[in-house]
Amino acid sequence: MVVKVYGQSFASAKRVIMCLIEKEIEYEVVDVDLLKGEHKSPQYPFGVVPVIEDGDYKLYESRAIIRYYAEKYRSQGPELLGKTIEERGLIEQWLEVEAHNFQPPLYELVSQLLFGPKLGIPTDPKSVQENEEKLAKVLDVYEERLSTAKYLAGDAFSLADLSHIPFGNFLVSTLKKEYLIRDRENVSRWWDEISSRPSWKKVLELYPPAI
Repeated sequence: MVVKVYGQSFASAKRVIMCLIEKEIEYEVVDVDLLKGEHKSPQYPFGVVPVIEDGDYKLYESRAIIRYYAEKYRSQGPELLGKTIEERGLIEQWLEVEAHNFQPPLYELVSQLLFGPKLGIPTDPKSVQENEEKLAKVLDVYEERLSTAKYLAGDAFSLADLSHIPFGNFLVSTLKKEYLIRDRENVSRWWDEISSRPSWKKVLELYPPAI
């Protein structure tokens, strides 16, 4: 059965699509134009996309979706949830770090520097500076962690790494703030490793940056 992914090919949808490609799951994307407010339709709870439709089963929140597919198709494609309960704990830890520490300041930078201008909203230089400083502090923690581990949760690529890629890509593409990665040797090595995966290259080929 083909999984339907409702959501314009912005970062959160790409998180889901990359996971589906890694797990070799057939899917199709149904565009939802955020800039036109199509996500505010009642069919998208809280205005959240992506939403997946897997037969009669529907699910929203991109991290919940990737956890669902990594578990449902555990024996298919690479192991993304860890082989032991300890590995799973670390993966869940870093998924939480990504959700609560990494993405928020980066999302604000994207909003200020990319989405805002498209919507006619002036950029707030103070907000840009503050959120760049917050993100730099987060990446300092990553630099220390990655000095002793190949990936965030250990020696194997996992959802913890995958979840960082779509928003992290803004730093090296449209935001032109690649130095936040390159100024940190271990983060730079990690980024090159995870962003060169064939699944991510396929996502960029199919769904180039929307802005």
